Amino acid sequence: MLHRILAACAAAAFALPVLAEPLPFDGNWREQGFLRFSTNDYGLGGTALSVASDGTVSLLWRAVPERMRDATAAAWRWAVDEGVAATDLRRKGGDDRNLAIYFAWTDPATAATADPSRATRLLRDPNTRVLVYVWGDDDPRGTIQNSPYLPGLRTVILRAAGTGAHAERVDLAADYARAFGGTPGKLVGVGVSADSDDTDGRIRARLSALQLD
Repeated sequence: MLHRILAACAAAAFALPVLAEPLPFDGNWREQGFLRFSTNDYGLGGTALSVASDGTVSLLWRAVPERMRDATAAAWRWAVDEGVAATDLRRKGGDDRNLAIYFAWTDPATAATADPSRATRLLRDPNTRVLVYVWGDDDPRGTIQNSPYLPGLRTVILRAAGTGAHAERVDLAADYARAFGGTPGKLVGVGVSADSDDTDGRIRARLSALQLD
């Protein structure tokens, strides 16, 4: 009888979901500017990030630790106090958005040799695939758009342009399959961006409790 109880407990333990692991806003994040544009202001605060954008655009980026590269889901909280109007994110040069969160995958061979802390080179690598979850545009939630910039990048609309505060949880593997087909490789980089340069707008926003599992 005892061995049956122990076996049942072991089976139950293996059936438990993998616990989510936080991805803190610490010194591992680096701002990456886009060409000639002025950069945003980011306030790193451990579990939270503040973002200010005044007619500017840039990307805050970090490499994903190797132990977290097989993550298939993500969650976070975000809030927008001031934001830009809805723009068409399919149109190059007119695509402002309040917040965007990037998740970048590549194949295991590339992941073993690439520098995941250098976002510009990684995002342009032909083996890289990127999902960008955005608060912007006015398409329905879950809409997937092709990027006007990179062939390996897809935009996923989560929130239409506006203000407020929300908690999000996304199925990275399922959204990857919808966007690209197949299963994702190694998750090597995560980024956060705000974009107000095309409308000369103003964004005041926060992101917190970012985690992968």
